[in-house]
Amino acid sequence: MKDTVQVIDTEGYRSNVGIILCNAYGQLFWARRIGEDAWQFPQGGIQYNESSEQALYRELEEEVGLKTRDVELLGCTRGWLRYQLPQRMRRHHCGNRFIGQKQIWFLLKLTASEGQVCLGASTEPEFDRWRWVPPEVTVNEVIGFKRAVYRQALQELMPMINGPSRFIAHA
Repeated sequence: MKDTVQVIDTEGYRSNVGIILCNAYGQLFWARRIGEDAWQFPQGGIQYNESSEQALYRELEEEVGLKTRDVELLGCTRGWLRYQLPQRMRRHHCGNRFIGQKQIWFLLKLTASEGQVCLGASTEPEFDRWRWVPPEVTVNEVIGFKRAVYRQALQELMPMINGPSRFIAHA
C-alpha cells in the first residue's frame, strides 16, 4: 500500500508532493479520481527517509505511469504550500493530529509520447481519466479547499514555461 509511513509534522500537516505536468503547448495534465467527479493534479505523500524529489518520481510512476526519462524537471516551489482538510475528511486514526497537507510542487514537462501515460500502472490506481487543460481550468475545477494552493503553485511555476504574464489566477 502506498504511503505506509506517513510523515506528519508537529502542526499536523502531512508532507506531500504535487505534480504539475505540462506538454509542449503549455497545457496541464488533469486527472479524474476513480469513481468521483473530482479532477486534480497528481499528488502523494512523502514517505519516511524519502526526499521530496524521490517522492515526486515514485508518485509520477505510480499514478501516471511515467518514469524519470519521460519528463524534464523544470522547477519546484520555493517552500511548502499548505491546505487544511475539512473536518469531515480528516483521518481520525492519526489521533486528530492530522489536519491537512503541506506540499512541495514540481513542474515537469512531458518529453516522451503521451502514449506513455498509464493510469493503471499501480496496483491501486487513483485516476480513471485524464486530459490536457489550460492552467485556468485547474483552479476553477479543483475542490474548493485546494484552490488557494493550486493558485499559489501555478503563480509561482507557470512563468517557468510561459513567461511572467501569461497565467493570471482569478480569486
